[in-house]
Amino acid sequence: MDPVVSIRPLLAITVAGLAALAVLLLHNRERLRDLVSPLAAIAMFAIVVSMAPTVLAGGTVELRLFEILPGIDFAFRVDALGMVFATVSSLLWIVAAIYSIGYMRHLNEHAQTRFFACFASSLAAAAGGAFAANLFTLVIFYEVLSLVTYPLVYHHEDEAGWRGSHKYLVYLMGASKSALLAALALTYHIAGSLDFVTGGLLAGSDASAALLTVVYFCYLFGFAKAAVMPMHAWLPAAMVAPTPVSALLHAVAVVKMGVFCVLRVVFHVFGTGLVGGLGLGIATAYLASFTILMASVYALTRDDLKARLAYSTVSQLSYIVLGAALLSPVAMVGGIIHIAAHAFSKITLFFCAGSIYCASGKRNISDMAGIGRRLPWTMGAFFVASLSMIGIPPTAGFVSKWYLAEGAVAARETVFLVVLLVSSILNAAYFLPISYAAFFQAERQESRTTVREIPLVTIPLVATAILSVLMGIFPGYFLTLADGVIR
Repeated sequence: MDPVVSIRPLLAITVAGLAALAVLLLHNRERLRDLVSPLAAIAMFAIVVSMAPTVLAGGTVELRLFEILPGIDFAFRVDALGMVFATVSSLLWIVAAIYSIGYMRHLNEHAQTRFFACFASSLAAAAGGAFAANLFTLVIFYEVLSLVTYPLVYHHEDEAGWRGSHKYLVYLMGASKSALLAALALTYHIAGSLDFVTGGLLAGSDASAALLTVVYFCYLFGFAKAAVMPMHAWLPAAMVAPTPVSALLHAVAVVKMGVFCVLRVVFHVFGTGLVGGLGLGIATAYLASFTILMASVYALTRDDLKARLAYSTVSQLSYIVLGAALLSPVAMVGGIIHIAAHAFSKITLFFCAGSIYCASGKRNISDMAGIGRRLPWTMGAFFVASLSMIGIPPTAGFVSKWYLAEGAVAARETVFLVVLLVSSILNAAYFLPISYAAFFQAERQESRTTVREIPLVTIPLVATAILSVLMGIFPGYFLTLADGVIR
């Protein structure tokens, strides 16, 4: 099918960018300013969805703007993998925008204009990465995303905020940048292009195995937003940010940009044949497995709810990397759809953490006994999202984990099936006791103050919990896109 030339990829990015500008211009008119993000999110989602029929039919939507160097264009290309990321990020921006309004108003947070402007800018960068036609365009938006989310991490402007944001910037724009620049230069030297190619840009190249291996690991660790150990420490450090930012970092934009970039490298830069031929798939799978298990163990030791969720994110991201690294078609499908499954579930969990804090001021799990009777909608949604993280039907997490497990069997790699099973047990160990304590343990006497649900905070988290279940029952959209990626 011939590609469809359209301005819509650029339009989706522009809508979010203009929203950030409108927020800044309306800084003295708070009610109008707060309306900008939800309206822009709906518009962006509508533009993304309008391209879905073409992509689901096996086509692409393209737009080339200008040439930088021979073989390097600033260009956009909407394909199946990009549509997975764009659909998730644009849809969840709608609920995240509503949640953010309720959260920021209730706590009377400072610098709300800066917050909403950076929030919108981050979604523009995420859309640009999703629709990038080549490595050059992808890395541009990858770096822009790091810059515009930095003010969100140091939002509170206290000592903890500065420490966390410093680590965030050092990892994402310091340590990783040199690796990425080296990888880009070597790729261009080998292939004379940075375009994404079905089957792999570097497939069939006459470069040595040693050089290609170096390039591959430069990409894997250079895209530090994927949080593969040891490039993960920035993520727990970023928990100093307000909860809507944590939800953005862990479910919608930042970490998903990281694993999305890794998938681009595996599928469209190296190609699965070359990755397998060099033995890089099995090496990546072991690295991802180590991250999955160790991050889960770290999560078990954290009493701060957001910190536990942060280490859970580190673990869950490597499910996506593992699915690609196993190189069996079923496992790759599982990894791709886990982008959506994890996004719907993890944003719910972070929303719930924010709801608990708004309503009660509590951060630590040890202080949450009996809180489910005060916040039944919040903790009910938390329980549903926890089941998805564990992989219990009929939630979204069950679908993606099923494909990952079946893919491990198809690849004849039983050790990774064991990793998936053990990690699910660990997921249950650090999630289920929270719900049990919230609903079945007695509330502490000193905690019996007025605690109630906050509608603008509660409604979005219930909506995302429902999305987690709906994807588990009706996974067809994302399965079709995933099939389009590996076809």
